[in-house]
Amino acid sequence: MEENKEIWELRLYIAGKTTKSVTALNNLKRYCEEHLKDKYVIEVIDLLEHPQLAEGDQILAIPTLVKKVPEPIRKIIGDLSNEEKVLVGLNIRPAKKME
Repeated sequence: MEENKEIWELRLYIAGKTTKSVTALNNLKRYCEEHLKDKYVIEVIDLLEHPQLAEGDQILAIPTLVKKVPEPIRKIIGDLSNEEKVLVGLNIRPAKKME
């Protein structure tokens, strides 16, 4: 059993159940299950219900994923369909070196 099992805190900002929002959440869940099994928490914030919460993380576009922990804080905007970009953006996987 690992001692320092770091839990990734991810926050997904959406605005209602739009196609993009649903796609982003489904993609995020899939990546987390593949790469962060049992080491993540996803908090979904619907800005239609809680518009005041956008200010705290300076959300300018929807959907936006915010990685709170581990630091550094990272943001990814869009439906998260580009797996490589998401994994690199969240620091789950290092960027591939272009040769």
